[in-house]
Amino acid sequence: MKKTGWGIWIGLLLLLLAACERAAPPPPAPRYGNAPAAEKPVYRLAVHPLHNPEKLVAAYQPLIDYLNREIAEARFELEASRDYQAYEAKFRARSPAFLLPNPWQTLEAIKAGYRVIAMAGDAEDFKGIFLVRRDSGIRTPADLKGKAVSYPSHTALAACIMPQYFLHRHGLDIRKDIENRYVGSQESSIMNVYLGKSAAAATWPPPWRLFQRDHPKEAAELEVIWETPSLINNSFMVRNDVPASLAEQVADRLVGLAKSEEGRAILAGMETARFHPANDADYDRVREYISAFEREVRRVEEP
Repeated sequence: MKKTGWGIWIGLLLLLLAACERAAPPPPAPRYGNAPAAEKPVYRLAVHPLHNPEKLVAAYQPLIDYLNREIAEARFELEASRDYQAYEAKFRARSPAFLLPNPWQTLEAIKAGYRVIAMAGDAEDFKGIFLVRRDSGIRTPADLKGKAVSYPSHTALAACIMPQYFLHRHGLDIRKDIENRYVGSQESSIMNVYLGKSAAAATWPPPWRLFQRDHPKEAAELEVIWETPSLINNSFMVRNDVPASLAEQVADRLVGLAKSEEGRAILAGMETARFHPANDADYDRVREYISAFEREVRRVEEP
């Protein structure tokens, strides 16, 4: 009886051991470390101060959202700047990966290691315009003598440099005959003439169209009195350490915007007709223009 009882217990133990061997092993214990989970690289697009930061985000965030949907291996973010000088300091420090600068800033950004991959808008749209109040009585450039003219910045090409060159070629000494007021943004320049703080405001077509859309009552009291010849439009640039394949994808998406309804809506929000293929050499004419301006009028960086 004793041997039989022990035999039963030993048989049961052997069966239990065999079952344990066939059971799945327990999951491995979690391991902890300092390495972060893999994330998409982030690339920032810095747009020169066409508008105040709030309006700039409203105009350009749809483009950023579109690029984020279209290009899976990267994440894009929009970066605004408080004024032209802050923007220029950013690209000279090679901080943003992508830029949308004016043509003079394009030349400066090339020096810092960026290259052009597209042109934003039609070249014909890049020109300076002068706004005056309809009741101002100003009809010729000579009427501005002794009066103030407002501009976004002394380095704004279409909205300052080209208008000042226009006045110079129409017989005004811009350092002595007028007071130049650099007020920080395109909308501020326009509002200065609306409020009577300046006799004329220099800007360029896209901000003026946006002002007419957003402030029709105020815009109705202003008129475009002169415009400069056109040059070449703003560039879209990439820093030279961004992967070439990514830069090519971005350029392709930009040029392709005009081909879809969604893309055309994004372009309309930016007051940009389309993006064109472009490269550094397309901006050589700007170098020639700036050389003549600095020789005859003033240095760009010295207001």
